[in-house]
Amino acid sequence: MREPALTLAEMQAYLDEVFPEVHHGGRALFLEDLGYGTCRVRMKHHAKNLRPGGTISGPAMMTLADYALYVAVLSTVGKVPLAVTTNLSINFLRKPEVGDLLSETRLLKAGKRLCVGEVTIFSEGRAEPVAHVTGTYSVPPERAPV
Repeated sequence: MREPALTLAEMQAYLDEVFPEVHHGGRALFLEDLGYGTCRVRMKHHAKNLRPGGTISGPAMMTLADYALYVAVLSTVGKVPLAVTTNLSINFLRKPEVGDLLSETRLLKAGKRLCVGEVTIFSEGRAEPVAHVTGTYSVPPERAPV
């Protein structure tokens, strides 16, 4: 089994450096586990992520998914700031509980120019997913998965 291009601590430090705005008002996203092409990220509950009706907003779940996919891509290519989202598709499956969200992410393909992955989002403590996301990232030609 391949090792990720960065350790969990290196990845978290890099993300904090390149995305300081994600934590505006306090840390919101926590990288809990990292493997080659996989990761688990927690989004801490915050009232700013709620929408009318007492549920977590779709944009908050999309932020979690995009962040998690970026982490999974970087786990294969290393520090490549210009790896960018080219597609993100989300299926909202059920109303998330008000609380922390957990994402389980894995790359389905880590190619020379494109990485394709999926993210499953859960409400903490629940077995059934609240959203399923697929996404594609473009990787600059000078960097391919290690």
